[in-house]
Amino acid sequence: MSHTPSRRDLLRGLGLAVLAAGPLSACATGGGSAAKPSAAPSAAPTSAANPLGVQAASPLEVVVFSGGNGDGYATKLHEPLYGKAFPQAKIKHVATQKVGTQLRPRFISGDVPDVVNNSGPEALDLQSLVAEGHLADLTPLFDAPSPLDPAKKVRDTLVGGVYENSLIDGVPRVLQYTVAHRALWYNAALFARKGWTVPRTWAEFTALGEAAKKEGIALFAYPGQVGPFYQLWNLIYSAAKVGGNQVIVDIDNLADNAWKADAVLKAVTAWAQIQRDFGDKAYFGLDHTQTQIKHLQDKVLFYPCGSWLENEMAKDKPKGFEYAIAPIPAITAADALPYEAIMVGVSEAWFVGAKGKNPQGGLEYLRQMLSRDGARGYTEMTRNLTVVNGVVDGLDLTSAVRSAAKAQEAAGQNIITDARFEGWYKELFDHGAIQTNAVMSGRITPEQFCAAMQKKADAIKADPATAKQTRTV
Repeated sequence: MSHTPSRRDLLRGLGLAVLAAGPLSACATGGGSAAKPSAAPSAAPTSAANPLGVQAASPLEVVVFSGGNGDGYATKLHEPLYGKAFPQAKIKHVATQKVGTQLRPRFISGDVPDVVNNSGPEALDLQSLVAEGHLADLTPLFDAPSPLDPAKKVRDTLVGGVYENSLIDGVPRVLQYTVAHRALWYNAALFARKGWTVPRTWAEFTALGEAAKKEGIALFAYPGQVGPFYQLWNLIYSAAKVGGNQVIVDIDNLADNAWKADAVLKAVTAWAQIQRDFGDKAYFGLDHTQTQIKHLQDKVLFYPCGSWLENEMAKDKPKGFEYAIAPIPAITAADALPYEAIMVGVSEAWFVGAKGKNPQGGLEYLRQMLSRDGARGYTEMTRNLTVVNGVVDGLDLTSAVRSAAKAQEAAGQNIITDARFEGWYKELFDHGAIQTNAVMSGRITPEQFCAAMQKKADAIKADPATAKQTRTV
């Protein structure tokens, strides 16, 4: 998410035409003349059964991005869990693929939903929402007793990084719900048939590219239309392999010359060369679904994406295709992180509307999502792991989920951190998608890519109207 991924889901690309036009809105809600919402109901007395003080009969509105994961997990699982806890409450379900288009007018008018899955190509700008007072403080949720074990706080049942990634201006505002593994996806069954080995070094990667080319298969492709940000992620995580996670921390912090770091230049240069030698320019004209179909047809060996991929393509995946995940091959012999290092982050953002009619219900809805039934059921339905620890033991996992779990285990402590500027500075992220297509297609050099990204980052850093975020790790 985002993920980060957004997210997941995370169909965040807008296509070159839309990206070229800039951000969808200068702010999340488009103006400061919003009507004042009616006062939110006061909290009910708290109890062991109702630790967040939900008014039992208050309606609840849930807005879900219906992308790669659909929205059935909400209607068939999470909403019924909330309804079981509060049977008097009427739940309004809203599914959309255009979160921004649908919600901006409502934030302006004061008709704010209670809980929102902020994902997809039109995800709302979180910084602007915070500036306008729309994101509820999630501290009560993180400190509430866990449905898993009332003796523990919710925060103590989650994987590392969830709380840290929830912080905006030092306050937890966003719950990232899924564990995201972003790397290179391939068909393990094809590799077994061909007797190919997953490459660990860049030399092995290019050698495999030569072998694949002889059989009419592209070594690598990404969607140049709706999805160039997939490759932007790939470039950033490759740079982290070369230079360590500080590369990403510096980019997120808008550090001087962060985009001109040697590790970034080496990563961009390496991938641009792969595109020139083993890529197919036709993919610059395809969207993510079209490219992923080509991948399923074994016309592409490696595809950079997140762990929502298998579920997103479930209806199209042919029998015998086995999704598997591979770390990015070592680009240099002196990479700071070992081959096994893989990006493991949190994604699929949810927030509670601070000015909604039932913010306590929004917090409780998220708590139900973090229950054993809520998290385990989500994994069964979407094939994505959640941020809740220890709830999937014994599940019959798919090849993609098994592969991701093994890759995470092999990485151990060698985890590539998630880049946060996507959520912090969306304008920079959208600019990066445009520049990614430009450098991968050969319209600009890697040096020009780095310079263009640094110029945009410097402009954002110098803009007093842009709220700045910082991280240490």
